[in-house]
Amino acid sequence: MKREVIQIRCSIYEKKLLKKRAARAGISLSEYLRSTAFEINMVERITPEQLKCYQMLIQYKNNFMRISNMFKEKRSQTGQECRSPGQRRNTATPIQL
Repeated sequence: MKREVIQIRCSIYEKKLLKKRAARAGISLSEYLRSTAFEINMVERITPEQLKCYQMLIQYKNNFMRISNMFKEKRSQTGQECRSPGQRRNTATPIQL
């Protein structure tokens, strides 16, 4: 049971910053101060917005990997077209005025 009280002096800015970091870690200010005093590594929790951005980055990575694999395949028509762009057929139709 915790019964002892320790008072510290800090600026208003420092107090707000400590409270914000404790909130990000999902713990009380007292618990945050104790854990940092005893050098316990505190990890901030991911916000829903950060999680959404992370998931979007994972999707981008997967898409780029698929595109890269498509170009690496020798049988792929897209890969062949990119390797020899000068040999592509001109399929554009002329515009009649």
